[in-house]
Amino acid sequence: MEVLFLFVPLSMLVVAGLVWAAFWAIRNNQYDDLEGPAHRILMDDDDPKIPTNQSTDEPDAPEAGTDDRTRHEAVEKSSHSGRE
Repeated sequence: MEVLFLFVPLSMLVVAGLVWAAFWAIRNNQYDDLEGPAHRILMDDDDPKIPTNQSTDEPDAPEAGTDDRTRHEAVEKSSHSGRE
């Protein structure tokens, strides 16, 4: 029974130390990002970057139907003017 006089204050000191450690960790932002470091290790930064083709030699494609319609109208006009 005399051992309780030793273990009760000792356990209270241990609990106080654990509570102090928990509040210290919370105050110093130790629990802000729990999953970030776990995901960061999986990201591979060693892959070479995919080259982007900034300059192309080909002009942009025309809008669908616009150039064909104007070309077709120009051909019709020229063919009708030649018949008259």
